[in-house]
Amino acid sequence: MSNIRLNSELIIQTIDRLVHRIDDRFPESGLKALCLELLQLGKETESNIRWISQPNLWIRSISAFVILIGLGGLIYSISYVDLKIENTTFSNIVMLAEAIINDLVLLGASIYFMVTTEARIKRKRTLQALNQLRTVAHVIDMHQLTKDPYSSKSGYVNTEHSPKRLLTPFELQRYLDYCSEASALVAKIAALYAQSLPDEGIIKAVNEIEELTANLTRNIWEKIMILN
Repeated sequence: MSNIRLNSELIIQTIDRLVHRIDDRFPESGLKALCLELLQLGKETESNIRWISQPNLWIRSISAFVILIGLGGLIYSISYVDLKIENTTFSNIVMLAEAIINDLVLLGASIYFMVTTEARIKRKRTLQALNQLRTVAHVIDMHQLTKDPYSSKSGYVNTEHSPKRLLTPFELQRYLDYCSEASALVAKIAALYAQSLPDEGIIKAVNEIEELTANLTRNIWEKIMILN
């Protein structure tokens, strides 16, 4: 079995380096501020993954306590059943069996609920973090949306409502490249969650983010190719 795994520390270092690179060329840009937020999300992801990977003893203890109470209650109630019923009829036996089966079904459902509580709490926290990353990906898309590579071509004419074009062709290419890198790093952070919690719902959410960022990166590189 392969031991290849994503390293959260290296991903955070890469985001930090990207922030400094953006600061060198576009110190007042919104993209720099967004990547600073991405850096913070990366650090939170590291702590989240540590929390997800470790067993929650409090939740497990409470779940075990509740399950024991349920089992004790069932045993206690069965102990009060008079097995020497004088009028033992078929209907009485059916009613007794039905009551015991209902108790067992309820107890089984309760045990399942308590046993899966820890996984559900971790899944909820992970999905909330993934939703934040999905939002960051969309904001990156907004940053590159108005960066038109045709604006640097001869013959291009601005309209009254055209956005301001202040970047040179070289600066525009660097800006788009930074957007592409930031988008890829969003996908890498998301993949850390799938690596630590291989739940079907989590993997599906991560795949959606990876598809979103891949499409975004593809659009950005089409613009870069036009520039070149």
